[in-house]
Amino acid sequence: MKANTKNVVMGLIAPIALIGLFALNSALAREPFTKAELAAQEKALLAAVDHGRDLWHGTKPSMTTNGLACGNCHPDAAASNPQTFPKYQANLGKVIPIRDMINWCIIVPQGGQALDVNSDDMTAMEAYATYMHRGVAIDPGLATKQTSAVVVKSGPGFPKKGSGVGYDQ
Repeated sequence: MKANTKNVVMGLIAPIALIGLFALNSALAREPFTKAELAAQEKALLAAVDHGRDLWHGTKPSMTTNGLACGNCHPDAAASNPQTFPKYQANLGKVIPIRDMINWCIIVPQGGQALDVNSDDMTAMEAYATYMHRGVAIDPGLATKQTSAVVVKSGPGFPKKGSGVGYDQ
């Protein structure tokens, strides 16, 4: 009888002790980030977004040779639909991430030099486009619904018809 009582008591104490231990652990657990850490992270993100906005709208003239900037064709960076990348890009014939699309636009229509895909400038460009798109419902066909096509037939930095580069590939 004593052994049975002892087993019952131990059977009750062990789960109660475990519950207490879990409760104590969760009370002592640290939030993933403090308010100060979150504020510092947001400040860093917004600094990258600001830098990306500047690049997007052409405040770094050395990026292009003809005076065009991303903002000339995509004044609302959100309309570049960063949420749809990586995606198949017909003019390149393959699936690409947004950074490759940004570089294609810098090289072909803008006549500039590609950004290093691991550079702070490229991260800023991606941060700006993505940040501007926050809150917009994801829809793969959004670009055609949201913006009309920009047709540019000639100009420095644009491929010549039949060159096999860019728009006529």
